[in-house]
Amino acid sequence: MPTIEPEEHKSLREAVAALGKRHGREFNREQLWSEAAKLGYLGVNLPEEYGGGGGGIAELSIVLEELGAAGCPLLMMVVSPAICGTVIARFGTEAQKQEWLPALADGTRTMAFGITEPDAGSNSHRITTTAHRDGADWLLTGRKVFISGVDIADATLIVGRTEDSRTGRLKPCLFIVPRDAEGFTRRQIDMELQAAEKQFELTLDDVRLPAEALVGDEDAGLLQLFAGLNPERIMTAAFAIGMGRYALSQAITYARDRTVWNTPIGAHQAIAHPLAQAHIDLELARLMMQKAAHLYDAGDDVAAGEAANMAKYAAGEACVKAVDQAVHTLGGNGLTREFGLASLITAARVARIAPVSREMILNYVSHQTLGLPKSY
Repeated sequence: MPTIEPEEHKSLREAVAALGKRHGREFNREQLWSEAAKLGYLGVNLPEEYGGGGGGIAELSIVLEELGAAGCPLLMMVVSPAICGTVIARFGTEAQKQEWLPALADGTRTMAFGITEPDAGSNSHRITTTAHRDGADWLLTGRKVFISGVDIADATLIVGRTEDSRTGRLKPCLFIVPRDAEGFTRRQIDMELQAAEKQFELTLDDVRLPAEALVGDEDAGLLQLFAGLNPERIMTAAFAIGMGRYALSQAITYARDRTVWNTPIGAHQAIAHPLAQAHIDLELARLMMQKAAHLYDAGDDVAAGEAANMAKYAAGEACVKAVDQAVHTLGGNGLTREFGLASLITAARVARIAPVSREMILNYVSHQTLGLPKSY
């Protein structure tokens, strides 16, 4: 694994940072999404033969991190190109690839991702959304909750479960559900957090889908599911690191310029040291994110799973601390709209609890890495 970014990654960072700087904190999501697509950033991880950049999650995470560091993160990048695009590129049929990948890459179409359920939470093994065959079609029934951007997505990649004909047990499968499918309804969740991407509860009431809506092999659901969840964790880490960097940059500028008793407040160790620590924590989280992306792009799904969870955990913690310290550095100004930090107080916590809580990550590491017994 390279410990120093290659020149092409450095160049990508600089170019995306320039784009983010042009849009800034008061960005328009649709305009930024469109421009990022035209520049090839949205599909940088998708195969070249389908209109993408031929890179991987390493490159896509750079794009999201740098946009976040400029104050204009695009949450749907976690979902549309990273999860859905990756799953379709790896496991989709040729027809699915032709239909979706070029459009995801050029930004003309987007996809949402539906896995979380009201009674399942972080336990994907308890998903109750089920699919059963009806002739050549599938009928999909269930509920999903906290699904981002369904209103702006052309389709949602839904995680359901089908019955194994040999064992009778339910196994996960992935289905592409068009936004206008009959029986597929959504209700916007009233969130305290104000974000460009809204959250929805979904109801699937015997949604009829053709056979070609199934993504990949019916018998390889877990493999396909985690092929999407590992990029989700890596991209969530990128989202958090970018957010933390933005907050830290605002605090550093303020600490240099704000003078009390003829001395910049940044000269005082009570201000300087916590900001330095926040920077260290963000850099350490980035290193783990880069490791996870490298392992994933190299095809080592098992090692990538461990690293992706660790990266998401480290980035979430570092982000919350960076935002908290930035607000404290600015004092009352940290709560004004001018500096764009107050909204991050809530947003930063999202990186701790979604798409998987830090407690479940600690469970994963204690069980899978350390070999300790489960309590459940």
